[in-house]
Amino acid sequence: MESRSLDLTTIYDVAKYAKVSVATVSRVLNNQGYVGADSRAKVEQAIDALNYSPNAVARSLYKKQSKSIGFIIPDITNPFFPQLFRAVEKTLISQGYSALLFNSDDQLDRVSDFIETMKTGYAAGLIIVSDKIKKEHLAKLSMPIVAIDRIISDNIPSITVNNYKNAREAVRYLVQRGCSKIVHVKGPHGVYTSEERLRGYRDETSAQGLTQIIACGNYELMTSFQVIIDLLAENPDIDGIFAGNDIMAVGIIKALAKLKIKIPDQIKVIGFDGIEWGTTITPELTTMEQPIEQIGIKSGELLLDIIKGNIKGAQHFSFDAKLIVRDST
Repeated sequence: MESRSLDLTTIYDVAKYAKVSVATVSRVLNNQGYVGADSRAKVEQAIDALNYSPNAVARSLYKKQSKSIGFIIPDITNPFFPQLFRAVEKTLISQGYSALLFNSDDQLDRVSDFIETMKTGYAAGLIIVSDKIKKEHLAKLSMPIVAIDRIISDNIPSITVNNYKNAREAVRYLVQRGCSKIVHVKGPHGVYTSEERLRGYRDETSAQGLTQIIACGNYELMTSFQVIIDLLAENPDIDGIFAGNDIMAVGIIKALAKLKIKIPDQIKVIGFDGIEWGTTITPELTTMEQPIEQIGIKSGELLLDIIKGNIKGAQHFSFDAKLIVRDST
């Protein structure tokens, strides 16, 4: 018999050709339940004759579980998150899983919609980076979850970075480099990483006996660009800047170049994250580099271990960022 198109052949065609039930074909495909040798041979012969390849979506509907993992991020324009996703995806693919990326703009209704999509698609698990989602939003969700960047609750596994400790280290380094009036350009209000880095700045400047100057750059390049221009008009003696992420640090360096301020001679700049942009600007950016690949790999491995039943109870892991010294300090 002439083989049929892969896209058109269904499990019903296989059952009809083999003269067995659809349930029998399903048991053969999934290698579950008893199937007599004669029936199995007929199904295998039908699969070969029809060139049938079981559809992954159909199989997920039948088994009520797929090998897809949902990954929710707050801002796809921030290079940190694509780099993180790439590390997660590589880990999942190596174990036969796929990753589906969702950009939420950190809006709760969008996050909720994506979670519902994952539920109806029988996703195997979910990785979440979001400051809007709370433990009560996940209370009725039965699939395994791993949170990145913050602890949602003690019962939900998480991968975080020690933002507070590493922010203090960033400020301390500027002090060691001779800075005495250090401004902090912070991220959005209410975002966990932003608040922890701000807390680190406050505590370290207090410990050093320094004046505190804080402005919100909202984790955005052009916002931080304008913020620094305005701040320097009011505080021309600023000699150090700790940016809450590298995107803002790039905006700050652009602003200083426009003002013809020499970096690092007049003002020293340090960022936080370690995204690739930091090496594409002049001067190259000193930063607190998060181990992005390690975070991604660990997140993927942790979720897969939960799915496979290798881990009982929620585990929480914290990484340290590493000071990478470049030309901006």
